[in-house]
Amino acid sequence: METHQFLLILLIILLAARVFAELANRLHLPPVIGELVAGVVLGPSLLGWIEPVEPIKLMAEIGIILLLFKVGLGTDVKRLAKTGLQSVVVALVGFGAPFLLGFSVGYWVFGIPLLVSLFIGGTLTATSIGITVRVLADFGHLNTSEGQTILGAAVLDDILGVVLLALLYEFSIGGGTNLNNVAKVILFVGTFFVLAPVAAKLMSSIIKHFDEKSSVPGLIPTMIVSLVLFFAWLADTMGAPMLLGGFAAGLALSRRFFLPFGAGLHVATPAFAENIDTKMTPIVHLFTPIFFVTVGLSLNLQEVDWGSSFIWFFSLSLLVVAIGGKLLAGLVIRQPWPSRWIIGTAMIPRGEVGIVFAELGRESGIFSHEIYAGMIMVIALTTLLPPFVMQVLYYSFPLLEKEET
Repeated sequence: METHQFLLILLIILLAARVFAELANRLHLPPVIGELVAGVVLGPSLLGWIEPVEPIKLMAEIGIILLLFKVGLGTDVKRLAKTGLQSVVVALVGFGAPFLLGFSVGYWVFGIPLLVSLFIGGTLTATSIGITVRVLADFGHLNTSEGQTILGAAVLDDILGVVLLALLYEFSIGGGTNLNNVAKVILFVGTFFVLAPVAAKLMSSIIKHFDEKSSVPGLIPTMIVSLVLFFAWLADTMGAPMLLGGFAAGLALSRRFFLPFGAGLHVATPAFAENIDTKMTPIVHLFTPIFFVTVGLSLNLQEVDWGSSFIWFFSLSLLVVAIGGKLLAGLVIRQPWPSRWIIGTAMIPRGEVGIVFAELGRESGIFSHEIYAGMIMVIALTTLLPPFVMQVLYYSFPLLEKEET
């Protein structure tokens, strides 16, 4: 590809992502849906102007690594201890039920192969922290009892999801599922999560020291991006997805991350972590839309046999499972019934996390066009519907507003 062609394609992707994200936001929809639609419009599904060429795919890969870094940076591990057993129960049920139900629907109902069914179940486990936080904040319920339970559960759900993603990644490149692969991934992921935070904390102290001494602007974003890319490379070298490295780096640099064996380390202060967040946010917001637009570009809806009953029954079945599995997570805990429904509903949005799972399945050649299209439709609907349902629930139960923690 000629340089001028690549620049034009990048220009169109960035502008289209922004325009469609703004339109989605004005319609009170998550901006990620607008960016996904931008890719569908520009790609082979509709206009056919742009193909997901290799340079764009590489930039999209950087975008998803930085997005997972942002998720890790905003993860509050201590919130689990604060919200207690209820968050753990909600997370485990909200993770396990959709996985088992999604796998069962794929494997037993539709006769889909084992590995593909595992990917289907894994995709349905996702909960988007970003969308959940945005919805709770918009309704003014971020600090209510159910809000804290939801956020604590979403933190653990994210961690479990990343580990599952590493397992499915190994299955996809290893040619199948076996106990040796499972043991290998658990060992690598466990080792990575033990060593990476210590290394990241030490490196952040070095970065902080040089930032205080340096008179040249831009040291923090340059060094943090380098750190994230290094951990992405390290994760891939250890047999885990590259985005796991971004998540681990963000988690380690989180202002609320706890190192039980690192009390003697000179770790970064909360103010420094906030400085990292502030300076990295524009970079993350530049690259992540490229990833979501690329997902839309990779989705060729014209190759899907819409006349086939499979795509409709498959999508509808997974939608029921995706909603029911997360609702069950809220219903099993001891809370007033209005809070149970709100907690379950708030766990439903898949958003960018679900798209990451689905895209890994597509890139690995695990998902066919029909299954991939069905998964994207389920992710989109489970992202779009919960904010409206939560609005109805909060209006129906106004007394919940008094349940402040």
